[in-house]
Amino acid sequence: MHRRNFLRLGAAAAAPAARRPNILFALADDWGPGPAGALGDSCLNTPVFDRVAREGVLFTNTFVAAPTCTASRAAILTGQMPHRLGNAINLSSQWSGIPGLFTDLLNASGYHVGHTRKGWGPGETPGRELNPAGRKYRDFDEFLAARPADSPFFYWFGSNDPHRGYDPKFTRESGLDPSRVRVPAYLPDAPAVRADLADYCAEIQRFDSETGGLLHRLEQLGELENTLVVMTGDNGLPFPRAKGHLYDSGVHAPMALRWGARVAGGRRATDFVSFTDFAPTFLEVAGVAAPPQMTGRSFLNVLTAAGSGRIDARRDHVYTERERHTWCHPDGQSFPVRALRTDDHLLIWNMRPFLYPAGHPCLRREKGTPQGHVDCDEGPSKYFLVERAQHPEYAAFYRRAFGLRPEWELYDVRSDPDQLHNLASNPRHAAHLGKLQSRLRGWMKQTADPRAEGETGRWDGECHHSQPRADVQMPGYEEAQRASDLARAAWKRAKTL
Repeated sequence: MHRRNFLRLGAAAAAPAARRPNILFALADDWGPGPAGALGDSCLNTPVFDRVAREGVLFTNTFVAAPTCTASRAAILTGQMPHRLGNAINLSSQWSGIPGLFTDLLNASGYHVGHTRKGWGPGETPGRELNPAGRKYRDFDEFLAARPADSPFFYWFGSNDPHRGYDPKFTRESGLDPSRVRVPAYLPDAPAVRADLADYCAEIQRFDSETGGLLHRLEQLGELENTLVVMTGDNGLPFPRAKGHLYDSGVHAPMALRWGARVAGGRRATDFVSFTDFAPTFLEVAGVAAPPQMTGRSFLNVLTAAGSGRIDARRDHVYTERERHTWCHPDGQSFPVRALRTDDHLLIWNMRPFLYPAGHPCLRREKGTPQGHVDCDEGPSKYFLVERAQHPEYAAFYRRAFGLRPEWELYDVRSDPDQLHNLASNPRHAAHLGKLQSRLRGWMKQTADPRAEGETGRWDGECHHSQPRADVQMPGYEEAQRASDLARAAWKRAKTL
């Protein structure tokens, strides 16, 4: 058999191409926790995800690195936390020559690499010919037609579902019944919200169906059993208090993998997996060493083990973070947050508690956004809450989604899975809070997070020219800003005590 010389990294060399597996990475856009048959949600039909989980492994503790697509996808490609990637931590940023992408390393080692639809982004890649996810192809067939003979492949299927906007007609044709949709506890159970969630679920079903077409094509080619198949979503659902936030609704991702006979089927792994772990895992699968700057760790040992539950005892926690999703505060200020998630608790550090977490309530864009809070995707659920901000039945939902938050939040995720009851100020939890705070700060310092050294304007005002700015003041701006200024003064006083 013809052999090629592949890139050597350290002491490891890639194995001959013909013996190496393919990798199919199916990434949905805004598919958050919950909606899938294999995850116990009977309101929608996801036979492909269910099949991958049944014939492979369902990972129940998978978390994105950041709850926004540009930063989340940057973490996937680099194997690093977004705070290490310069401007790539923010939406619509510029890719600034970050080395060591797993896609580049796979390509250099003989893999045919490419993507369809959404790769890394939104953003620009000055000085780089290709999207970091690889060359773009119209569809899977075009990608396969361009594949050199005997080459293994990595294919990134970047679906645009279930990202907004939605088509209610498509939802009706899909047969989804809004009355059967599960409404998360952080959203009000109202007809408008149910209809919005049904639209969201309809697009999850379409992602599932299209991924099924890719698996069918691989079966036709006789290559499915030699292909590692991954199905997941890049961040939480595009609803209030979800996407863009570090609650589970924004960072907990569904994930299932299958790999033919190499992976025992019907397993559930509770090991915590970060999106930074994809890059070193894919490289290990391909027989290519991971570069030392990657902060993620391969979870191949978990994938190929026998049995369910916690396989690797070290995988008992995960870290998540965000800076700015969109330009939504005066002068483009970031809303920096870092978090630690364990089996039992979620600790959130809101480093600027004087800023509104989903954007200033009275700043909007010149065009396209009728409301403030532009860090929350426009849609019926958002409008329902904003229009009822003072309604006694819905005011608490509005405050949880859009109101100012304390510096520290602590949740018992076993008794409070939707993270509604903050325990950080409860004296009974003070000791455990302190331990988690020390752990989070230690990780920030270890991974060279610029915010580990204190307040910084590193990402303030950083905005790519194509990113729409929210700087049109709406009625009530001064009153909302006074509340923010008072919170800032109180925060500063607390820091001096």
